[in-house]
Amino acid sequence: MPTTTPHSVATSDTSPFENQDIKRHFPTVLDLGANACNIARTLATADPTNPADPPLHTRLSALTSADWSPTLLQRDSQLPYNSLLTSHTRIVIPNPDIQPLPFAPGSFSAVLSSLSLHWINDLPSLLSQIATVLKPDCPFIAAIFGGDSLFELRTSLQLADLDRRGGVSTHVSPLADVRDVGGLLQRAGFKLLTVDVDDIVVEYPDTFALMADLQAMGEGNAALVREKKGLSRDVLLANEGIYRELHGDGAKGAKGAIPATFRIIYMIGWTSGGGQPEPLQRGSGMVSIKDVLEAKGEDGGSEKN
Repeated sequence: MPTTTPHSVATSDTSPFENQDIKRHFPTVLDLGANACNIARTLATADPTNPADPPLHTRLSALTSADWSPTLLQRDSQLPYNSLLTSHTRIVIPNPDIQPLPFAPGSFSAVLSSLSLHWINDLPSLLSQIATVLKPDCPFIAAIFGGDSLFELRTSLQLADLDRRGGVSTHVSPLADVRDVGGLLQRAGFKLLTVDVDDIVVEYPDTFALMADLQAMGEGNAALVREKKGLSRDVLLANEGIYRELHGDGAKGAKGAIPATFRIIYMIGWTSGGGQPEPLQRGSGMVSIKDVLEAKGEDGGSEKN
């Protein structure tokens, strides 16, 4: 098993206070889809690169971790980091695809989510609910698995299916594409958007270790159209060979590690509030950008004084 999983990398990078990018204090913070409260653990842990800096949890007053799995939510409730948090509440909520979020409008000064929202079927509706529970001029910060995640496994399984069974089945759940995220945030009413992508490549000894790790992460195939009986031995063995042929290190053969790419989409959106910078109205510009570019071209690319 790899020592660094996509969950641990994304959780540490999704903190809204990382590198002091957002300097304000947050009275109430919601971790939506908290899993085993990984964000709470990160906030309570001192930064090893700057041990003199106070832990990030000092930037907030109260943290609410919400998830629809009570077992996962309470899994690490006895670990020492819990005592370091000033106020930490765990709340079991209904699946957002079934019932709306059980929080009053304007309840939180920040909403975080780390690698959970890709399980939501109606993502536009949930984003609108998140905007509602946020106070004005407050951020929503999240990371989700993107559409190109595990492209190596997708292609090899498709070819293995075709080779051994003469058809293709759904083995990897569908994911949102980075090109859609900005539009979804705008549709939900968020402003000052930031969307970024990070490809994390993890090496595994073979495809069986990769699929075992996905199962341990709780990231198995949950598509309703999947085959309930699972993959046959023939397909699994064919997948191993095809994966190595297409994506492995050919020089090392069957002994070399294989890569698995996890595409993580990071997003930040702010609710409307007073004092935020606003774009000028369309058509209010006094200078044509075409004229500026043409002037630069005529002057050899340098600006005129």
